[in-house]
Amino acid sequence: MFEQIKAWDTSFFVWLNHQNHPWADIFMLWATGDTAWLPLYGLLIGFIVFYYQRKSWVVLVAIVLLITVADQFASGFLKPTVQRLRPCHEPELQNQIHLVVPNCGGTYGFVSSHAANTVALAVFLVGLARRKQQANAIARNYAKIFDIFLYSWALVVSYSRIYVGVHYPLDVLFGGLSGATWAVILLQTGKWKKLW
Repeated sequence: MFEQIKAWDTSFFVWLNHQNHPWADIFMLWATGDTAWLPLYGLLIGFIVFYYQRKSWVVLVAIVLLITVADQFASGFLKPTVQRLRPCHEPELQNQIHLVVPNCGGTYGFVSSHAANTVALAVFLVGLARRKQQANAIARNYAKIFDIFLYSWALVVSYSRIYVGVHYPLDVLFGGLSGATWAVILLQTGKWKKLW
């Protein structure tokens, strides 16, 4: 059964990876890059400082903790434990992959750290914002835009990992689920009502 699931995942990866175009290559290479989103992170930090003011340091420390845990769980525990080769390291797929990135990355790919980290951040910030929205009517006006923006960003980054040829769809799916789980745990265990 597991081998059949892997076969379906591989076939789906090949199909998705082949849905490419030169302009999309440029965009996805940018989207998957580590420094491409620095302006967004700067805006998010500014937004957090504006939104939470003197208590913003609590949110920023929580985000650092969340990303560290999500990333280490993905890269430090799941990847070496499961040991599923990235598609770009899989010998049988070498002639079938549209590899956009110059460097394939580490040997193992299950789960995607990019997906884990971006989904964790999106779920955490949306969860925090919703709690503040319950206490602040003005904040509710911007809630949907904020939610759509963060989830779209996480989706684009996660999908880019398949597009550029370094992760299977299940790597991305379970990476996202892993990140979301850590975010929910942090939201449930933190005393976030003190922020407002």
